[in-house]
Amino acid sequence: MSDLHRATLFVRGRVQGVGFRWWVRARALELGLVGHARNTADGRVEVVAQGPAAALARLEELLREEPTTTGRPGLVDSVVVQPGTLREDLTGFVER
Repeated sequence: MSDLHRATLFVRGRVQGVGFRWWVRARALELGLVGHARNTADGRVEVVAQGPAAALARLEELLREEPTTTGRPGLVDSVVVQPGTLREDLTGFVER
């Protein structure tokens, strides 16, 4: 369990109304992460993800990647990462 980490990633850009949360969910599930992606009132998408450090790093890399090699919808201007405290009750990855 020591390799498990949790992070909240705030993604700014043209990321609402373009299928971005669905794309994040698909990538997170492929990487074995649990958590959620949700729109915020200020136009960002909040991604809360928990899992192995390498998987979290890869998700962040995919969010920042330009040009995208995975068909990421929208346009990402910036990603801000905040570490979090692990939660043991999380299962799956959902869009909110």
